[in-house]
Parts: sequence; C-alpha cells; structure tokens
Amino acid sequence: MKHKIIIAGLIISGLFSSCQQFEDDYLDTPAQSTLDPALIFSTAGLAKGAIDGIKVPFAETNSYRGRFLPYYGLNTDVEWYNTSQTSGDKADLCVYDAKPGNTEMNTTNNAYSMMYSGIERANVCIQGLRQYGNPLPGTEMGQLLGEALTLRAIYYADLVKAWGDVPARFEPITTATLYLPKSSRDVIYKQLIKDLGEATTLVAWPNQTAYTGTVEHVNKAFTKAFRARLALVASGFQQYPDGVRRSTDPELSVGNMYALALKESREVIQSGAARLESTFEGFWRKYNEENTTAGGESLWELPFADGRGRMLFTFAVKHTAASDQFQANGANRGGVAGPLPFVFYDYDQVDTRRDVTCVPYKYGAAVSNIAKQEIGSLDTWYFGKYRYEWMKRYVTSTNDDGVNKIYMRYAEVLLIAAETANEIEGPGAAAPYLKEIRRRAFPAAVQAVKVDAYVNALTSKQAMFDALVNENKYEFTGEMERKQNLIRWNLLKVKLDEAKVKMAALSTRTGDYADVPATLYYKFKADNVSLDIYGLNRGETTNPGIAYTAVAWTWTGTAADAKINSLYKPGVNPDNRQFWPIWQVFLDGSNGQLKNDYGY
Repeated sequence: MKHKIIIAGLIISGLFSSCQQFEDDYLDTPAQSTLDPALIFSTAGLAKGAIDGIKVPFAETNSYRGRFLPYYGLNTDVEWYNTSQTSGDKADLCVYDAKPGNTEMNTTNNAYSMMYSGIERANVCIQGLRQYGNPLPGTEMGQLLGEALTLRAIYYADLVKAWGDVPARFEPITTATLYLPKSSRDVIYKQLIKDLGEATTLVAWPNQTAYTGTVEHVNKAFTKAFRARLALVASGFQQYPDGVRRSTDPELSVGNMYALALKESREVIQSGAARLESTFEGFWRKYNEENTTAGGESLWELPFADGRGRMLFTFAVKHTAASDQFQANGANRGGVAGPLPFVFYDYDQVDTRRDVTCVPYKYGAAVSNIAKQEIGSLDTWYFGKYRYEWMKRYVTSTNDDGVNKIYMRYAEVLLIAAETANEIEGPGAAAPYLKEIRRRAFPAAVQAVKVDAYVNALTSKQAMFDALVNENKYEFTGEMERKQNLIRWNLLKVKLDEAKVKMAALSTRTGDYADVPATLYYKFKADNVSLDIYGLNRGETTNPGIAYTAVAWTWTGTAADAKINSLYKPGVNPDNRQFWPIWQVFLDGSNGQLKNDYGY
C-alpha cells in the first residue's frame, strides 16, 4: 500500500506560509506562523508532518508532476520526445531550443519556483530541528533532519541539472535575502555534498527502522548513493558561462570526487542493505505494482498520491482508448516519449532488458472495453518500463496516475562503483561490478560468454569506460538519466550525432542495420490481445506462414530525414544549450538580480 503524505493543514498553512517567495503578498507583510516552531520541532509527530510538507511542491500542477519530469532528460542518444519534429514550445524543451518565454514553462508556479518553495520548506525545517529538536544520530529527530537535508539536496541537484548556476539559499528567506543573484554551482555542489555527508550519519539503513521500511522515506543507502552521484556530476564536464569544462575548484577535482564516489558506492554495496532484483522484468513489474518496500533495488522514490503524478500518463506504452481493460486514464495516455528507433537493435538479442525497455506496439481502440495490441511504425517506439497492464490498481483519474518516480536505484550504485574503480584502480577493479549488472541481464546459459568473457576482455581503462557508457544505455534507457551523464562525460553532441547517423542507417537498412528486416509478421496469442511478432530480430526474414499477417516495418508520417534531424534543432549546438534558460517571469521578478547566460 502506497504511503500517502497527509499533513495537518494548520502546519502547512502556518509554518510554511513564508515559503511562497514569488507571491506578491509576501512583499506586503511578513508571514506569521500559526504554530510556534519551538513546539513543532520539539514534537516528533508535528516535525514529521513538517518534513512531509517539504515534499508537497513535487506534486504541484506545473512542478515535477506536469513539467519537470515529462520534459527534462529528452532528447539523448537513446530517448526522445516522440513528436520532436513538430514545432512548438513542447518540442523546444527537448530539442535544445527552449526560450525564456516558453509557454509551457513561463509561469509563476513552474517547477523552478516550486523547487525553491521546497528548498524554503526544507530550510525552515533544518533550522527548526537544529534549534529545538536535538537531532542526534540514531534518534527520531536525527532521522528527520537527515531527511530534510536530503530533500533539499534533491531540489537543488535538479535545479542545477536543469538551469546551471542558480541562487544559493541555505537559510530561510529574510527581507535582506529576498532577491539574490545566481551563485556558482560549485558552491552549491560543495554544500550538497557536505549536507549529504551529514545526512548519512543521521538516517537509518533501509528497514533498520519502521520509518525506513518504505522507499518513500530517505535511508542511508540512498543518501550515500546520491552523494556519490553528485560527486561525479560536480567533477564532470558541464557548460559554464565561459565554455564546457570541468570545475576549476580543487575541492571538486576528479581525484577527490571519484574517490568519494567510490567510497560511498562501495559502502552501500558492502552493507547488503540494497540489492538488484533477481530479474530486470521483475523489478519493473514491482515498480508498476507500486511496491514501495525498502531493501530492494529502488533506493528512493518521489512519492505521488493516487491522484497526482504523471509517470505512466506520460511515458507508458501508449493506450489509445479513454478506457480499456487496463486503465481509465483518458484517451491517448502514455507514449509521449520513447526509445530512439535503433536502440532495440543495439541490444544483444538475448539481453533480457531489451524487450522490457523497447516496445514496438500500442493498445488500439477498445471494443467492449477490450483493447488489443497494434504494431506501430519503425520510427515510434514506447518505453516498456512503464505499463498500465502491469499495475494492480486500475487508474480512473483522467489527469494523473499516481505512480511514483524512481529517483535512484541500486543498479546505478554498481555502475558508479565500476566507473570510479576503473578511473582510480583500473579495469580489473571495475569488472566485478559490471559483471553483476550483466549477470542479471543475461540468461545463465550465455553468461560465460556475455558476462565473463565480455568483461574480462576489457583490459584497458578506455575500453572499460566505453563499455560502461554502453551499459548505462542498456540499463537506464527510459529513465531520463542519460542526458546528465552524457554532459558530465563530455559526450552530449558526440553521442547525439552518432544517434542521427544510426537512425539514418536504420531507415535505409545500411551499415550496422543492413540485416534489420523491412517486414514484420504478426498474429494474436491465445489471449486475443497480445501480439506474437516475427521479424523484429535481425535476420528474421523468412515468411512464417499464413497464420501471420505481414506489415511493412518502415518509417511513416514525417520523412525519415526530417524526424532524424529533429533530435536536436538544426543550427543549434547541444553543447551550447545544456541547460534551460531561467524563465522570463522569474527574470522580471528578480529586481534585476537574475540574468541568462549561454547566449539566451
């Protein structure tokens, strides 16, 4: 049963009334709390309600729910907005051409504002707990302080990921700090890494306490893993106002940050407090079933109540009908984004992640409320990690689905350990972590070749690094983590251009894709809903017989060249557009303190 964030209205309206930093009435009179912070933050039950209140901005209409999660992370060399070729402000967010006046984003209640609302809530809680709660390690108040520090780090990590340099606010707002200029992201990263270091001493391991029995609360495995991720990002390549480079701050050097990331990831691995699920499909079924029990692969999830959140609404295998046997979420739900067309063919044919990740069909019109699978076209695929048909709950909200966002999972910990061990100690030290990832991906019968021989052959640091770049692709396509990794590896434009070449070769069946069949054959399985498809695998060109119906497996609709070229807008260099601009409404309301860099 999913945990629901239930907070007393008195606490929310009183304690956090000062959080609305973008509201005009804030400027008129200082907001007064209707409850004394000394009472709230010295009383465990009230303090828990306040900490849950930090999470409320995640689910606001134009925050993570409807703006940040549906758009950030597209387009990469593995994922894209499925209608990138259609001009407009939605596509502009994905094709590296967003403008400050973007109509999807340029509102006062946008994710940028909501992230700062969450940060202000966290600042109030952190100050209150330090002052009144005696938050020591191993105590309830210590757990709550650790969670508040971590939630603030999540908001800030996503702000910096999407916008680069932004104002740094680590204390509650005062009249003197109402308007702030942008700070160096290096300052912010150093504070987050410090905060997460403190949080790791305060929060319990998964299932060590009743409170950490769910992945909707922060635990030590997540804080350590998240700290490792941020260490890699902080030391990685990224666009600064003076160009794409690594940080010049010695504290954020590759040597320092990789050592920290290796230490933290190894401690998570050695703890045994988290683990890979036994099968890749099993993990994603568990996710869609909304199993939030801690101690498995999911480390922390952004929690949505049943009537909020749009993970399936946006990213699921597409359902055409307003309602069918699997959902009543409305017409044409899911399918907004999907894998690039060649990704399916880049997987090893026996890699069990392939068919979970890349889906070539949608669900068609419902007859007597029953919808059947229909083959799409070569240029439009769907993410199979998100499926209404794997849910245990029947979604009836026509605007949201309530399924959580997985913010980080244990597979990433293994790949962080592999990447940092390779950099510091060499490929031999990285090999066990990569083998663990691949062992889960491949059937036992082929592991000697696909796991052991494959990894053992990676004898140079560069070969191992290249393999890890690919493994991240196979493991995380559809989770929108790829963009930030490509940026920190300084591979964004390189890989996007490679992807365009691959799509062109696939569309013409040349080069590496010459053996991809141009005809698919299908029939329905015994359930008369699911498709039995022949011809998806390379080399499957023999007609399987009259029981099957043939269909051309080609690009349809938009011409191949036009759609391929929409991966990023022609004339734009993605390396010069790694971030979104700060939206105009926030520039206008900043009292002249904020401006956009990077030529916006």
